[in-house]
Amino acid sequence: MKMKITLHLLLLSCLFSSSPLVSGVGNFTRDDFPAGFIFGAGTSAYQVEGAAFEDGRTPSIWDTYAYIGMYGGANGDVACDQYHKYKEDVRLMSETNLEAYRFSISWSRLIPNGRGPVNEKGLQYYNNLIDELISHGIEPHVTLSHSDLPQALEDEYQGWVNRKIVEDFTAYADECFKAFGDRVVHWTTLNEPNVFIMGGYDEGFLPPMHCSYIYCPSGNSSTEPYIAGHYMLLAHASAVNLYRTKYQPTQHGTIGFNMYTYGLAPYSNSTEDLAAVERLRAFYIGWLINPLIFGDYPDIMKNIVGTRLPVFTEDEANQVKGSADFIGLNHYTTITIKDRDNSSKNAIMSFSNDIGVSVIFPDNAPPGQFPVLPEGLYNVLEHFKQFYGNPPIYIHENGQQMIRNGTLNDTPRVEYFQAFIGTVLDAIRNGSNTIGYFAWTLLDGLELLSGYKSGFGLYYVDLDDKERSRYPKYSQHWYAKFLQKNRAVI
Repeated sequence: MKMKITLHLLLLSCLFSSSPLVSGVGNFTRDDFPAGFIFGAGTSAYQVEGAAFEDGRTPSIWDTYAYIGMYGGANGDVACDQYHKYKEDVRLMSETNLEAYRFSISWSRLIPNGRGPVNEKGLQYYNNLIDELISHGIEPHVTLSHSDLPQALEDEYQGWVNRKIVEDFTAYADECFKAFGDRVVHWTTLNEPNVFIMGGYDEGFLPPMHCSYIYCPSGNSSTEPYIAGHYMLLAHASAVNLYRTKYQPTQHGTIGFNMYTYGLAPYSNSTEDLAAVERLRAFYIGWLINPLIFGDYPDIMKNIVGTRLPVFTEDEANQVKGSADFIGLNHYTTITIKDRDNSSKNAIMSFSNDIGVSVIFPDNAPPGQFPVLPEGLYNVLEHFKQFYGNPPIYIHENGQQMIRNGTLNDTPRVEYFQAFIGTVLDAIRNGSNTIGYFAWTLLDGLELLSGYKSGFGLYYVDLDDKERSRYPKYSQHWYAKFLQKNRAVI
């Protein structure tokens, strides 16, 4: 492996010294973005921290998912070992000229039983990480929950489908605000709950693997997705209310909500396919964003789901409405939508079948990569501008997936970043209130859908090396150069 890495470094050196992608003078620079716009990179706790059984941490539902073999034996026990290598990683962030780092706190590391006493060693780790970031001039942007609910709460009352979760999440958030809020002023409650719920409670291919299909040990695809979404909104709103009343007046931070988004294209211009796009948009985006902006679920959902869709009380609606200082968007590609007939008597009643669409993923890209379709992100930003009143938006995740084979020549990732960052700038020039961009991801970690088979990292992490050595890719050099002031890129 060491010889292979050395050869790749030599290749990278040649590429970086001669490639027109970096040395050419292009049409936008870091300085073209508005004052206050922030650039960074992100990770999440289970994907990079490791130390899964050290210093009092207990398993999350993501640990359990990995341990039943969903990644073919891979897991996050060690991952990138950021728990022990955080100082090195912060140094790498500084060398990449990052202005911000988005990471998540492991709930089961901070509060091992999901509720109750704080784990002092977990508390110390996050204090150390935050202090290290600040000492290097890097803003910490903290997500409270990134798909890793403590297994203890799942075992006790099935987690997000029980109303008890609202109180426990709020208490956990309280501990975080109290411990870290003197230095952290950018908070996100939940990471892409729409994907987490659809995968975890409708189709069952993500933790905690609830669904109505035979391969799930428990669950109900017709009701649990809506229940989980409802309690996530209530938990988010409760944590925000706590922050705004108890901490924001003195800590002066902001707190928001994150969603996964696709660009959406109709399969044809037929009335049915155009309606299918709007239906998917309502179920996928409007489901959780409409309550935050307007205080209720979309009418399309109400009409289709009926009594299976929970109802907000007047007090709940008032608390949820307006409970996000910003919206974080995760975005990678565009999908094509076709109407689907779900009239079969044998069709299982489920969230997916309520939507009633067929999704066609683009296939015009090399294996394991996303097609470069930045217009999809532009259209998403336009939708939020026009339909939701143009709230402040962070692009929390955006990046190119590539097969994880050790190569440091990731030119397709550079091309992807160039296209999407340029599109963000175009959207801003057209009035979008986008205020930050985070590359996904800093390190090749454990990916939710593919384990270690693919990677998004600016740095390659050698899993065969017990030291988990990091190696900068071509994309890291490009991003670092772009983030230097007055540097032009294509």
